[in-house]
Amino acid sequence: MFSPDGKLVASASWDNTVRLWDTSTGKQCAVLEGHTDCTHSAVFSPNGKLVASASKDNTVRLWDTSTGKQGAVLKGHTSDVSSAVFSSDGMLVASASEDETVRLWDTLTGKQCRVLEGHTGYVTSAVFSPDGSLVASASRDNTVRLWDTATGKQCGVLEGHTGAVKSAVFSPNGKLVASASDDRTVRLWDTSTGKQCGVLEGHTEKVNSAVFSPNRKLVASASDDCTVRLWDTSTGEQCGLLEGHTDWVISAVFSPDGMLYQQKK
Repeated sequence: MFSPDGKLVASASWDNTVRLWDTSTGKQCAVLEGHTDCTHSAVFSPNGKLVASASKDNTVRLWDTSTGKQGAVLKGHTSDVSSAVFSSDGMLVASASEDETVRLWDTLTGKQCRVLEGHTGYVTSAVFSPDGSLVASASRDNTVRLWDTATGKQCGVLEGHTGAVKSAVFSPNGKLVASASDDRTVRLWDTSTGKQCGVLEGHTEKVNSAVFSPNRKLVASASDDCTVRLWDTSTGEQCGLLEGHTDWVISAVFSPDGMLYQQKK
């Protein structure tokens, strides 16, 4: 994950650490140690001053990027934490867990402020809407759920997938959610109604992630079929097939101007 200014990259590893790298030199500039089991993800806060890391040790940890020192340890989950993400204002962190919950945390105090309960399977990811008013969570119970950030109440259950949902992401304007699933599809959902408005079919194996382009006209999806596919969000038609990988593709991301993409194997 890049820092907001593009000067650093944070990497999460099964060696229990998060590492920070200088993008101009490629040199390692910090090793963030403290987790007692593998780390699944690491993300920067919007101002780049903090990193949040999610771990199999059941915690999320906050780190000061200028010093590399550990700050708050967010404890409350009772099982593996699969992901953590900051709200757009940096005041909250949402974490997703094998304990079937999403938890919201105050980044200033480190205290848990909401427990979002309703899923009946491992929660694989959680993400804030662009305005921070909603959280979308993806789960192995085959659903995506929408939650009101202010109240913690569930305000939508997006049903239609026939396999575990690996990830969910909001469009840049917050009007759509794209979900990626083991059922080999990406599905688009209207956040105001909760209705499915598109099924993107073409992958021949599980789909691990999906992401919108900055102008929301395209979705890129990464799959175990070794490809990334591009989709037109207005028609649901496949408009690009990116081949070359020889193994599973875990994720893909657009450049800020939407003209380029990056793939992760």
